[in-house]
Amino acid sequence: MPSKIAPRLHRAARRLRRELAPLRFRSPVTHVYNPLEYASAAHRRYVDAYGASRKRVVFLGMNPGPFGMVQTGVPFGAIPNVRDWLGIRTRIERPEREHPKRPVLGFDCPRIEVSGARLWGAIESAYGEPDRFFRHSFIANYCPLAFLEESGRNRIPEKLPASERGPLFDACDRHLRSVVRALEPEWVVGIGKFAERRAREVLGDAVRIGVVLHPSPANPRAHRDWGGTVRRELREQGVCAALEARTGDPPRRRKPRRAPG
Repeated sequence: MPSKIAPRLHRAARRLRRELAPLRFRSPVTHVYNPLEYASAAHRRYVDAYGASRKRVVFLGMNPGPFGMVQTGVPFGAIPNVRDWLGIRTRIERPEREHPKRPVLGFDCPRIEVSGARLWGAIESAYGEPDRFFRHSFIANYCPLAFLEESGRNRIPEKLPASERGPLFDACDRHLRSVVRALEPEWVVGIGKFAERRAREVLGDAVRIGVVLHPSPANPRAHRDWGGTVRRELREQGVCAALEARTGDPPRRRKPRRAPG
């Protein structure tokens, strides 16, 4: 019998898109990208390939980066990792209003999302094949929107004024609850403090909450063995017991793959 989990995640994503569509954001935000709209085909493939089963751990990011999910529709989606390791490559449309300094070029974008390269690179190094990671884990974002200022600089959700954060967070909170109901994890692990705070506020004691260092290049600690730091954090919080994986395994040679579907 086909799993009902991926369709539940798709319905939750469509509902989030509808709820976010009427929201408006004032200066200094000049452009807002929603990859759930223009990159929906890639996001659906990600969910179908890797989100169709119950998980023990959901890793939760903040919102899309300009050279990651903004380009590929996959959380932390650095292009080489999404294309060559996750096996996802599909046509990415363009947002209605495109920032001239942050064009959406999809898989033709020449720039790399450093956070995503660190995250997915560490996972590949630990697990070798995607299925070994996704059999117990999944990666999602709290908010699907990317906020750009006139200069092209990102504006993170927590820097929005309270009048804009309120309805945004309400919709994202509902979506997070839907994701957790569908995947039924033991743990939700925030990738960075923002995601951890939102998970604690939204989920309370419904699941165990953890946190790991964010891989952003703006974080000085992330430049020094980010993967090793995160493994230690996961062990200290007890998350590794849920993962049941040999995180010290060396990288395995593998051919570029294509996700099913």
